[in-house]
Amino acid sequence: MPLYRLGSLSAVPASRRPDLLAPAARDAIRAVGLEDRTGVVEIDPDISDTAASQESFGLPWDVFANCVIVSGRREGVEKIAACVVLADSRADINSTIKRLLDVRKASFVSRDTATNSTGMEYGGITPVGLPSAWPIYADARVIQKELIVLGSGIRASKILIPGDLLPAIAGVQAIEGLGILSI
Repeated sequence: MPLYRLGSLSAVPASRRPDLLAPAARDAIRAVGLEDRTGVVEIDPDISDTAASQESFGLPWDVFANCVIVSGRREGVEKIAACVVLADSRADINSTIKRLLDVRKASFVSRDTATNSTGMEYGGITPVGLPSAWPIYADARVIQKELIVLGSGIRASKILIPGDLLPAIAGVQAIEGLGILSI
């Protein structure tokens, strides 16, 4: 019996398939005792990217939540944060994120930095289980969603979770206007 259904996706509780989560994501979910309220679904790794997933599963863009890692410097100190926005939006790097990080310029970190710093696969990075020193900001619309699709830390699966559980699992701070509609 699936925990959550969204279109053709049927997720089982993470407690039943911990192998479908990156170790850091699995540990973060267990640490807060939500492995039976967090769903995971196995997918073909070739369709892990949001556009391919959206097309394959026929779901609207606004149920997919993307996690991007950004950084900036202030007085020689690098500041890194994760930002979560719905797939119908782009992260407001030039204004909101710069202000939140208190830096002059913010940009996406390189692929190598993102994967090496998180221990997650590119195309599957999730806010669940990121380094504790990083703030995690989510557009308020993400938290308000009944159900969202997130990366799981690996390309071979997705997490399905009610948006309002994201702060409990990932320590996410909701920010109005973090995402700018782009679709």
